[in-house]
Amino acid sequence: MKFVLLLGPQAVGKMTIGQELERLTGMKLFHNHQTIDLLLPYFDFSKPAHHRLKDLIRREMFKEMAVSDLEGVLFTFLCLFGVEGGGIEFIEETVALFEEAGADVYLVELEASVATRLTRNKTENRLAHKFTKRDLAASENDLLETADGYRTSSLPGELPYPNYLRLDTEGRSAAASAEAICARFGWSYTPVR
Repeated sequence: MKFVLLLGPQAVGKMTIGQELERLTGMKLFHNHQTIDLLLPYFDFSKPAHHRLKDLIRREMFKEMAVSDLEGVLFTFLCLFGVEGGGIEFIEETVALFEEAGADVYLVELEASVATRLTRNKTENRLAHKFTKRDLAASENDLLETADGYRTSSLPGELPYPNYLRLDTEGRSAAASAEAICARFGWSYTPVR
């Protein structure tokens, strides 16, 4: 069992690269908006109930996945580094859960410029899978506010995991990024062209 955490800011390519990794490796993608978007019709993102339920659903899914016969699990996550409650605790707890179940854990931190991410924010694939991003003005504003107000990339040594990769996705397709990740970690995969 592999657990792969794809980290990075909005529209950097986490879900799309995860989809390519799923296609190449047979691991299953569980992207963060599957829980966010599930709860939004009932509990606004600003409500404590939203975050409590989102975390509960993710934790229970991870517990079951960690002891399943799945090849692996890919999960996408935006961490706000240096902010209390920004996600570093979530990373530590999730990594520990999978490690305790005997999984091999990998962290892949994705990067791209704000300009590239603003373009990717409007892609058909993103809008098809994340209904909250369909309000393009709000989504773009959120992306820019996060870029201006938070640190969404780790500092050297801040993610001290042995299977760690920082990957610049600028000018690189999702398929090429996925293949680079597979090559870096020595995973066997089936290229589909």
